[in-house]
Amino acid sequence: MTHGTFTTPPPRNEPVLGFAPGSPEKAALKAELERQSKETIEVPLIIGGEEIRTGDTATMVMPHDHKHVLGTVHRAGAKEVALAIDAATAARAEWNALPWNERAAIFLRASELLAGPWRDRLNASTMLGQSKTAHQAEIDAACELIDFFRFNAHYAERLYSEQPQSGPGVWNRLEHRPLDGFVFAITPFNFTSIAGNLPTAPALMGNTAIWKPASTSVLSNYYLMKMFEEAGLPPGVINFVPGSGAKVGDPVLADSRLGGIHFTGSTAVFQGIWKTVGNNISKYGQYPRIVGETGGKDFVFADPSADNAALCTALLRGAFEYQGQKCSAASRAYVPKSLWPDLKDRLGAEMAQIRMGDVTDFSNFMGAVIDGSSYKKLSGAIEGARKAGGKASVLFGGECDDSTGWFVQPTVLEAQDPAYETMCTELFGPVLTIHVYDDARVEEALELCAEGSDYALTGAVFANDRRAVVRAQNALRFAAGNFYVNDKPTGAVVGQQPFGGSRASGTNDKAGSLLNLLRWVSPRTIKETFVPPTDWRYPFLDEA
Repeated sequence: MTHGTFTTPPPRNEPVLGFAPGSPEKAALKAELERQSKETIEVPLIIGGEEIRTGDTATMVMPHDHKHVLGTVHRAGAKEVALAIDAATAARAEWNALPWNERAAIFLRASELLAGPWRDRLNASTMLGQSKTAHQAEIDAACELIDFFRFNAHYAERLYSEQPQSGPGVWNRLEHRPLDGFVFAITPFNFTSIAGNLPTAPALMGNTAIWKPASTSVLSNYYLMKMFEEAGLPPGVINFVPGSGAKVGDPVLADSRLGGIHFTGSTAVFQGIWKTVGNNISKYGQYPRIVGETGGKDFVFADPSADNAALCTALLRGAFEYQGQKCSAASRAYVPKSLWPDLKDRLGAEMAQIRMGDVTDFSNFMGAVIDGSSYKKLSGAIEGARKAGGKASVLFGGECDDSTGWFVQPTVLEAQDPAYETMCTELFGPVLTIHVYDDARVEEALELCAEGSDYALTGAVFANDRRAVVRAQNALRFAAGNFYVNDKPTGAVVGQQPFGGSRASGTNDKAGSLLNLLRWVSPRTIKETFVPPTDWRYPFLDEA
């Protein structure tokens, strides 16, 4: 056994590669994209370190070329879920007995593997399977996930170092144990980094996990699982169980050994999970921890003192990067009449230059939305705006085409009614709705923004007048868990802007911070008295 007080390497944010013309990283990524495009792979379940093929398969396709099959994925049923829970339970004792620094070393190694030999593989699979551009894949599948691994190890060290005071003759200690039971990690399609973080953050703290990836991001997630194995993750610590929500989720939520849920996805699904847990609460051996981030209807509020050039850029990037398929994407904006004519002209001119298409063509700013269901929802919302009469109208974009891929043109709607559906309902696509308000009614507009949605994830204010910034910060204090001043409401960086929101947006447990890791431990206080008393009598009993 090695003895020492260990410290992790100081965490640092991974630099974002630029993929400039002629750069070696661009050539390497292009080569990997070509290689992956020419192969079809078979993705198994991975349970207790063993690959399992169920025969119940689904195809994985490119959203921007949905006739191009990337491979097949085997899907789990109740039998495989039971095997996974048993594997996680069997691995638990040895895993949580492993010194914390040894667990951290696995994920620190994963960070270096991802920064080096696995970078192109994860970026390319994210581009092809989830229709991300090279830049969007790089900041997600590479940089953010590398940051999660590095910073989480640092936060774990800080958490374990947090200890109580001790009085004379006493040594008080706090042990940060893992949870009772296993953690169920349910991950989304839109961020490979989130898919990697949701099972590994609890695992770092000594928990074992069942990982159900989104069906539309299995390719990149499978490569992540293989990378974890190369990094030295023992069998059974994380069990990779693709499948439908019902076939995987129902038996997991019914198991008495469920210790926690780490979720990112839709509000409706999260609420259904919470309801199921509540109904089953007497059956569990412990109260499951429930941590979830569920989306947003994220705003940009422009004060009359805002700079239109900066505002326009923030709206374009915030609303249309990755086709608006970010829980933090700008999807509603409040703009004063005095700025609107110029801003409208700027938006129209810039949107005319945005290219959309195959993400392997690096000149495209946007790819396709993730699947046919998303396409149908978005095209329906745009068509609804065309028929909304005086309530809303389509200003720019709005064209949709699913003949080759699920392409939805970047679209700006103007809502005369601030309560119009697209000002309130999350669409999860490249649709930005703008409400123009009277400059003299800025206070009223701030109130509309603050109360205009059930969500409270991200939001931004644009203003040059500092008094306006303070006014907006106060008025919108509870409207966003991540608030931005003169910046778009997307792009939170691990270690810099811990991410999460409240209201319908989730439990606000701040992924990428010590606060999140706190949810995956169950502390035990230990008091040791060095010289215990041997007489039960207290001095006050003596009346002499």
